[in-house]
Amino acid sequence: MDQVKIGNMLKELRKEKGLTQEELAEHFGVSNRTVSRWETGSNMPDLSLLVELSDFYDTDIRDIINGERKSEKMNEELKDTLQKAAEYADGEKEVLFNRVRGITIMGVFAFALAMILESRAPELPVFDMLSGIMFGMTGGALIVCLLYTTGVLEKMKKNGHMKGKILIIVLCAAICIIAFAAALYKSI
Repeated sequence: MDQVKIGNMLKELRKEKGLTQEELAEHFGVSNRTVSRWETGSNMPDLSLLVELSDFYDTDIRDIINGERKSEKMNEELKDTLQKAAEYADGEKEVLFNRVRGITIMGVFAFALAMILESRAPELPVFDMLSGIMFGMTGGALIVCLLYTTGVLEKMKKNGHMKGKILIIVLCAAICIIAFAAALYKSI
């Protein structure tokens, strides 16, 4: 504990309040000489007076004991850390948004292609099969988007289950493709 540093801190706090040593001494019921000794680091205030000084100056008692305002530095460091964390989270959201956007575009494209195939040549079984596959891809894209937006796929990635993630995507797409293709094929 550096008493000179603490004394300088007490002097700085007193001056910020616009008080003289006499006014401060009168407020706390001590002599001017006692305040002077605090500020030079010759003596230290009792613990009870340190608590009162902390309240009076509206500062953290740790700052007084350390002889510097670490709280402000800590607040700046904390603010900087939180800012970086927010930027990181925004980056993660952007990645997720881009993935979902890409899957959605693929789903919309597959749906549009399925609608074109359905309207162009509904009597040809090949076009019915292709439109069924496109409808299946649309459904698969919706399911994958749902898994992304609920966080299921990201949790699997963070837990190291990358193979499971790929398997879920492939199974969803395959189930949807087979289901729609079978439904359309039977309708012929």
